[in-house]
Formats: sequence, C-alpha cells, structure tokens
Amino acid sequence: MTNARRILAAVAALCVLPAAGAPAQRAPTAPASTPAVDRIKALVPRIEQNLRDNVVPFWFPRCVDTVNGGYTVHYGPKGELLPGGVKMIVTQARQLWLASALLRSRYAVPGLRGAADHGYRFLHDVMWDKAHGGFYWQVDVTGRQVMSPQKHLYGQAFAIYAIAEYAMATGDREALAFALDAFRLIDARAHDGVHGGYHEYFAADWTAAPAGETPPLGAPADLKLMNTHLHLLEAWTTLLRASADPLVRERLIELVNIETHAVVRVGWTAHTDRHQADWTPILDASTARVSYGHDIENIWLVADALEALNQPVAPYTDFFRNVFAYSREHGWDDAKGGFYDSGPKGQPADRRQKVWWVQAEAIVGSLEMYRQTTDPAYLDVFEKTWHFIDTAQTDWANGEWFESIAPDGTPSSGNKATPWKAGYHNGRALLQVLDRLSRLH
Repeated sequence: MTNARRILAAVAALCVLPAAGAPAQRAPTAPASTPAVDRIKALVPRIEQNLRDNVVPFWFPRCVDTVNGGYTVHYGPKGELLPGGVKMIVTQARQLWLASALLRSRYAVPGLRGAADHGYRFLHDVMWDKAHGGFYWQVDVTGRQVMSPQKHLYGQAFAIYAIAEYAMATGDREALAFALDAFRLIDARAHDGVHGGYHEYFAADWTAAPAGETPPLGAPADLKLMNTHLHLLEAWTTLLRASADPLVRERLIELVNIETHAVVRVGWTAHTDRHQADWTPILDASTARVSYGHDIENIWLVADALEALNQPVAPYTDFFRNVFAYSREHGWDDAKGGFYDSGPKGQPADRRQKVWWVQAEAIVGSLEMYRQTTDPAYLDVFEKTWHFIDTAQTDWANGEWFESIAPDGTPSSGNKATPWKAGYHNGRALLQVLDRLSRLH
C-alpha cells in the first residue's frame, strides 16, 4: 500500500469521530500535588513577569503602525526601530494572532482591542488579493506595493489562524465569515484529493508557479512539507473551534493523520520535512534530519487538534512519548537545559545553537507530555528549559528573547524583529504554559 493510500485509509477510519459539539474527552489531569509539581508552580510569578514585563510591552502598542497600517516587525538587537522593512503575511498574521490571544486571556492590557482591529483590517484590506483571492506573501512597509504576490499555503494558514482567533476574541462574525471564505477558496485551489494534504505554492492567480522559482520556505514548489502541514493543522484547529464547520473538521482529521503518519519515519519515530506529492519522503544527505522544535511542537498541536475534534488523546500517547524521546536523546542539553536546533538521522545534533522558538515549543510540549503521562521526567525537562529561557534566552535589558544562543552561551546579535521573528512563538508559549500550570494539581 502506498504512503498516500495508508493516509487516506486512516482518514476514512477516523471519519467516524463524534460530531463537533460532543463533550470533549481530555486526558486525565495530573494527580494530587507533588513536590515536583509544587516546584514548577512556584515558577508562575517569574513566567508571568516574562510575559507582562518583557514580551507584551516590547510589541504593544509600539508595533502598531498607525501611519501605514499593519504591524512594524523591524527592530534591531536592542529593540531599536530600524529604517525600511517589509510586511510579510506570516508575521503580520502572527502579530494579529498574539494581540487576539492576549485579548482573550487574563493578561490583556489596554489598547489590545484596537491593536487587533488594526491588524485585522490590514490583512483584510491590504494583504488579501481582491482579484484572485488568497493572501499576498509580502508587501512593502507602506502596504501600497505588492512585492511578492505569490500564494504559499504556509502564509495562508497563518492568516486564517489569526483571523479565526480574532473572530473568537471579538465576536466579529464578519471576520469569521471571511476566514471561512478564505479556507474554502484555499481548499478548492490547493487540496489534494488523491494523496491527501495540500499543494503548497502557486502563482498569484493560483496557477502553477513558474518553473525554477524557489518558494519562500526554500523547498521546490512541487513538494509537501511537514512544516507547512503542521501550521495548516494549527489553523484548521482554531477555525474549527470558531466555526464548527464540517469541511474544516474533515480536513483537520486528514491533517492529524498526516502529522502522525505520513511525515513520520518508521524506526526513528521522528519527523522529516520534505515529501513528494504522494508523501514519499525525500531523504538525501541534506534532508534526512530532524528539527527537534517542530517535532515537539507537533506533539502539543496534534493533541490540541484532537481536543477540538472531541477525541481522546490516549491512543496517541505512546507515539508522542517516542517522538519526545528521540528529541530528548539527540537534541537535549541536559547540563544547561534547552534543545538544540536539529541533527541528522539517529545522530546527535550538529546544529547546536539554541533558537528562541525551539525553547518556546519545548516548554509547552513538555507540559503536554506531563499532562498525558504524569511522568515527572517531563517536569524536569520543563524546569531546566525554563531556567535556560529565563537566564539566557530572555533579553531582560532590551526586551523580547534573543534569536539564538551559541553553544558557548553567547547571545546572537541578530535583530529582535524580522519578517520571520515576531512575538508569536514565545508569546503563545507563555500563555499556554500559564494556562496549563493554572490547571496543574
């Protein structure tokens, strides 16, 4: 049986899942408080400080571009505003998501509703292609010049993720309708009804991209990526919660199976990124490697998707345990805490910088694994990773987190905000961790 047929068979089997709206079935909560749990919960004030005093004020209200619209995501190593810059759909959407998620949390600050409204209008009025539908990849800082009109599913996913979150935060039904319309267009243009999943890269008018053109994520245009489909899963999860739409539900079931079957290498119990259209993996010298941050992020995002689908997580726990174990064996720094970037199949990490978003996903993923298993080893990973974030990754002097930390402990001199670095990974992780710790007993 081909990879694609296995995935479609698994999807068909899961189509008997209860209808949306059935009672959610969560994994068992943690047992009565233990010394390890008490020690972790004692970290809450410091985690709140990182969110309230470091991340949120770095971005809001100053990232709101009141002159040109959208958000400014162009700050230097010390947080200084830099000249120029662009507005790319991924980080514009991520900032809208962050403003909306904060608005729904107990950590909302004055002005967030206006910041969220502002970002939504920019996506709706400027980033949306009124001629062909879908979101442009990139415009200039003014929003008046379309620099990259191509359509990449990675960017489309983040736009829908953000707009669905905004709709839930504000109750704006027109925004929800816009998100659903965008989903239906993207699904009609890009869904692969033969092999499952989505084709990822298109010209502005949704025709095939010109031959030889390299998409923004670097992989050839005809490939399917674990990374892109992970964020489609994340987006469809939020859109399902916002809408209970049956087609969104059907596609989310398919994505759960892709992220737990098609992109997983049997024998490793780890994921690789690049695949042909039929999900045959591409495993050459440069691609037979594992991104530890994506693997751990996949654990908790799939668990969250299962909750949105009102399905138990228990059938997946052993799989998640093995995925986490691979990253811990090959990519974890037990001495100093934190996870390295990536490494080749079955070998220790060879890219040993500690990137901000990897640490963010690690603290959420470790708490998710503790929720599922009550194994205190995951609390140890959480505690050590948090200590690394608190003492090394966080720039307490200038705000935000350093992009990466070198093996010798030196922070990178990179910009705090770029087209690929905004407040989404660390802001979301802090919100997730604080929510999870509030329910930890």
